[in-house]
Order: sequence, then C-alpha cells, then structure tokens
Amino acid sequence: MVGVLSKFREVFKQRPLLANCLTYGTLYSGSEFIQQTLIRKVFAEEKEEYDLSNVGRYAVLGTFVFPNILFRWYKWLDKRYVGTSTSIILKKLALDMFVVSPPIIAIFFLGMSIMERKEDIFAECREKLVPTFLNALLFWVPAQAANFLLIPNQMRVVYIGMCSLLWVNFLCIIKRGSSTVSDAS
Repeated sequence: MVGVLSKFREVFKQRPLLANCLTYGTLYSGSEFIQQTLIRKVFAEEKEEYDLSNVGRYAVLGTFVFPNILFRWYKWLDKRYVGTSTSIILKKLALDMFVVSPPIIAIFFLGMSIMERKEDIFAECREKLVPTFLNALLFWVPAQAANFLLIPNQMRVVYIGMCSLLWVNFLCIIKRGSSTVSDAS
C-alpha cells in the first residue's frame, strides 16, 4: 500500500495534469456508476444491466473536458490571487461561482446531449441550467471555501474531484429528472 501511495504522489509531481485527469475521470464516472448501482441493482424490484454507454459519457466529460478546464483555471486563479485572507478567498469564490461554474454546467448538459445524439442539444440545458446553478451555489461555496483555504495547489483538482463525486451524484439525479421537453415529445 505504501508503494502505491508513493507512486501516486510521484505521478502527481511529474505529470500533474495527467494524474488529475485520470483521478477526476474515475470519480466523475464513478458517480454515474454509483447511481446506476442504486437504481438498477439495489433498489430495483427487477434487476437491470448497467448502461455502460452512459457511464462512458460521464467518463469522457470527467476525464478529458472538466479536469483540463479546472487544472488551468485553478493555476490561473492561484497565480492571480495569492493567499488565504478573507478578501482573497471571497474573490476566488465569486470568480469560481460566477465565471467558471455556469459554463461548466452548460458544458455538462450540452456535452451529454451531443453524446446522446439528442435532436435539440440545447433543450435540457435551457430547462436545467438555472436550477442546477442555484443548487451548485449551495454545494460549492462551502466546498470551494475549504478548497481555497486548506488544499495545496497541486491537489485542488483531485479535491474537487472528490467533491464532484457527491455533486455529480446530484447531477445524475437532475439528469434523470423529468424533462418537460422530453415529456412533450
């Protein structure tokens, strides 16, 4: 176990973006896998097979899209706003919540709609972006405050990945929620 942990640390030092992408992607797709396990295996009256294509869509966004955005975002944010004073933390929180969060939520819904080959790739985003963003504020403000106060720079994406394991479980629920657009079809 000690050898695995030291190798893990070594990869984070030598290839931080790669390590962050793999870790974040595993946690992100793990959320969908957890959801499917609960819905299809644990609480289902009739057990169903896993929808691995859906897990794969989460893996694509969680491995190739979001960690790349977040890795660069946090590098920029940490260089621009150095320290842990209250004013610095509040600036980082405001920028994170109001500059990067809305596009990330939009990319989630649009990316999933594109990979699902939906006819109107904007419909779900139009319907769910604002409620999802409002819930994101409740979840991410305290999570990001801890991030900016306590987490070392090189571990921010991994920390966000662990928080995202919880958050993406919530997104999975929202994604599965009834859609007036799909109900009208």
